[in-house]
Amino acid sequence: MREIYLKKWCSSKMTLLWTLLLAMFSHIAVAQNTRYTVSGVVTDSRTKEPLPGVVVKFRSSNNGTATSADGTYTLMESLPAGTYQLTFSFLGYKPETKSVELGSAAVVNVDAQLGEDIVGLEEIVVTGTSVATSKKQLGNAISTVSGADIQRGVATSVDQALAGKVAGAQISQNSGNPAGGISVRLRGTSTVVGSSDPLYIVDGVIINNGSPELIDLGGYAQNRLVDINPNDIDRIEIIKGAAAAAIYGSRASNGVVQIFTKRGKAGKPKVTASTQFRVNEVRKTLEYNDYPFRFVNTTASDLTQEPVQRYDFQDMIFRTAYGTENNLSVSGGSDNTQYYLSGNYLSNQGIVDNTSFNRGGARLRIDQTLNSWMSISLGANYVISTSKEIPNGGLSEAYGALTGFIFSNNFINPEPVDGVYPSTAPTSILRRTNPLEAINRFDFGQRTNRFIGDFQLMLNPINNLNINYTLGYDNATQIATGFIPVGNTTPSYNTGYSRRADRTSYLLNNDLNISYRTNFGGWLESSTGVGATAQLEKSYTTGITATQLGPIAETINNGATIVAGETRTDINILGFFAQQTFGIGDRVFLTGAGRYDVSSVFGEENRWQFYPKVSGSYLISNENFWQGLTDIIPVLKFRASYGQAGNLTAIGAYDRYTNYNPVSLPGMPGVISSTLLGNAGIKPERQTETEVGADMSFFGGRLGLEFSYYHKDVKDLLLFVGLTPSSGFLNQYANIGTMTNKGFELLVTAAPIQKQNLKWTSTVTFSRNRNEVNNIPGGLLTFAGGFGQVAAVNGYPIGAFYSTYFARNPDGSLLLTPAGLPQSERVGRNADTGQPTGATRSKVIGDPNPDWTGSFINELSIGKGLSLRAQLDASYGADVFNFTRRVGERDLYGGLASYEPELRGEVPKGTSAALFGIFENYIEDGSYIKLREISVAYDFKPAFLNNNNVRVSLAGRNLFSIDNYSGYDPEVNAAGQTTAVRGFDFVEVPIPRTYALGVNVSF
Repeated sequence: MREIYLKKWCSSKMTLLWTLLLAMFSHIAVAQNTRYTVSGVVTDSRTKEPLPGVVVKFRSSNNGTATSADGTYTLMESLPAGTYQLTFSFLGYKPETKSVELGSAAVVNVDAQLGEDIVGLEEIVVTGTSVATSKKQLGNAISTVSGADIQRGVATSVDQALAGKVAGAQISQNSGNPAGGISVRLRGTSTVVGSSDPLYIVDGVIINNGSPELIDLGGYAQNRLVDINPNDIDRIEIIKGAAAAAIYGSRASNGVVQIFTKRGKAGKPKVTASTQFRVNEVRKTLEYNDYPFRFVNTTASDLTQEPVQRYDFQDMIFRTAYGTENNLSVSGGSDNTQYYLSGNYLSNQGIVDNTSFNRGGARLRIDQTLNSWMSISLGANYVISTSKEIPNGGLSEAYGALTGFIFSNNFINPEPVDGVYPSTAPTSILRRTNPLEAINRFDFGQRTNRFIGDFQLMLNPINNLNINYTLGYDNATQIATGFIPVGNTTPSYNTGYSRRADRTSYLLNNDLNISYRTNFGGWLESSTGVGATAQLEKSYTTGITATQLGPIAETINNGATIVAGETRTDINILGFFAQQTFGIGDRVFLTGAGRYDVSSVFGEENRWQFYPKVSGSYLISNENFWQGLTDIIPVLKFRASYGQAGNLTAIGAYDRYTNYNPVSLPGMPGVISSTLLGNAGIKPERQTETEVGADMSFFGGRLGLEFSYYHKDVKDLLLFVGLTPSSGFLNQYANIGTMTNKGFELLVTAAPIQKQNLKWTSTVTFSRNRNEVNNIPGGLLTFAGGFGQVAAVNGYPIGAFYSTYFARNPDGSLLLTPAGLPQSERVGRNADTGQPTGATRSKVIGDPNPDWTGSFINELSIGKGLSLRAQLDASYGADVFNFTRRVGERDLYGGLASYEPELRGEVPKGTSAALFGIFENYIEDGSYIKLREISVAYDFKPAFLNNNNVRVSLAGRNLFSIDNYSGYDPEVNAAGQTTAVRGFDFVEVPIPRTYALGVNVSF
């Protein structure tokens, strides 16, 4: 069933809006204007150096320009005579406003000096209303990250580069694969069955950041933010609270990440070229079993051993990998037309042999001023990426390289004999794949074509009235193929395996925003915004798997058994909002807003949802009585906000229906009911958040502090409810669960040294979040991605490890069996022996959510050319389920050094087998301190390049980690970007240590 009436309703409403706008424009009277030329020089108030790229414009106009490399600008504007406010703005600097009198003189000179904004309260941000607002006026926290900070970190994707730079954001890399997926959590997890990643918006385009697993790679999946080139980023704004996110409606319950790409500036063409050479290597390998003997069998009483030769399979799996990244951009233009054109190519090898990721793309941005009140902007970005993958297996399949390593007997040489790879797993149980065969014979890969485009129309028909329309389009086609040849060591596909799957998705968003600003008597400022959005999302997915292949071809039509599947989805969303802000005496700022959302995924009775928002801020440092304290505390602001947001990600396009699946009966087609019972009454998960905080600066702006406390409640949580088998169904979606996130964020920025030739800045972030779920049916809901050992448990955080634990004596020591072996706790105890009896008991044995996360960033500028930067990231209190160690130290496999005590007789034979069923034994502390980024760069202007700027840089990423974790890396997660299963380590590819040497030239 399609929601056709939503589309028709949307079309009619948009047509009506455009008709009203055209009618309004037809009555605009054009005043008698004079052509004025305003020019000048903008410099840094500290270094006295010219500032290139400063945006210069009149506050009441959309027309603007930017300073050139020597800091000069020329702005031409047709205006009636009068007094106007000329603004100078540049990211990282305090904006400057100068009053300009335009009269009989057609040429006016206005110079400006900008001071660095260490605290960041003067930053101009853009919310969903498309109205640029100073952060000091906002009642909620918004974080800003500059493009320069993104590009210094040797990251291959935007979200990877954000790690450690945003207070309240837990950003972790799930895999060390070259296109490894990233998980971003803003103020904790806000759903169970949906996605907890924030909404991403690029230049007004709502983009798809899904992570479809078209082929089984063991849980690992690419998320599509890897398609955005970090070198094209100008800045990123992160909105964490529901009070701000309410303006974006049902897609924004997990927060909003707005990405703004670079634009051209008026002036002669500027060419920037950069190249970078990378080296990737494994930072840490597991200690392997090199004991030269093995038991001849697993019988506990038989201690007979025989000599063997041991092999470290990791030396054969991992390699030193190399990569290169190249970028070229050209930008410039006139006062009326500006352009930015860039091209990029990234080639990066993975540390697992025979893996790689390549990405090439081009971006174009054209900004055109049509007249004094109308301008347009066109953006286009095309990217094509290819990857060569080696599966890890483990979660649902038994093929893979690292899985094969951990399930192997490492006294078997894995090298092929006469071209045939031997099985390295014990033959008495289910075997796994020879890891070298997976690397050298398997052929898995993915290819993605993506286009992101936008058209924006900006109108300023009268002073202070802005009308913005954005049409955004995101289309991606992802194709994945997998091939396992006939005659292999896999347990399931010895007769061969071939798969091809593809997914085409596109998103279309139409956004109309109208805002009006006015002043009443100089003491009251009003900003009114209204808007509407119409969004369409479609996806088409096909998957075909063939087995029992012929001896030659790799394609699916070579299989004797072919299984195909296809899904199509269609989602429509409409939204309407209104927002009103009052600024009273440049001290008190009050905002109220509301949004109506309607989505086709919900039933008619629950389709319309209203999300309110209120916020306020009090800039107490602007009071007259505070002026005597401005030298000590120049800025002090208190803020508070309340808002609601919805969640669209927890339910599919047709999950409210009882769907039917096709089935082939003998000679006849048919259908059968799915195991999911429909529920027409389900509604969106609703998130309510309250936030209070304070922003302040000290010592002339040299020290800044931002503090936020939030309390976020989620009700109507969507969960799978188990049904009685007699109903004919297994599960049903229902709004029954609740979830709470509460915590605080701290951001401290400082400039201990700020001299003309020496500058030192430091940034500290600290975040603490507490998550708790309740009202789970039966008190427990387990998740398949963690082998049933990960669950939602009433009163505990989402994703808690829930499984078996040690039987203990009253003093806490282990209660051993009569044979001296550890054992699991059970429901009862034998009255005579005191030994556990009955069924095994389970409880919460660990929590993958950290107690707190933080970062410490230091930047040092020496003279005019040398700069150094280092970033430390920390995570404390998270547990990791080391499933890798559970398998590797089991007697059946025994490839890890932790099995050696049993071979040496230091513990009874059979200890590893006894521990295998006690999952508490494999919960480890996942706390760490990482040197996430470090770089040194030198800027100079050689004469042989006509004194154009050259930057040479040397950078490193993930160089070391201070932790007590016995596995590869406490940060990775075998379940990829899934919401509920976190901190689950099952031979996931470790995050590599990376070095990079780069050269950047601008002329």
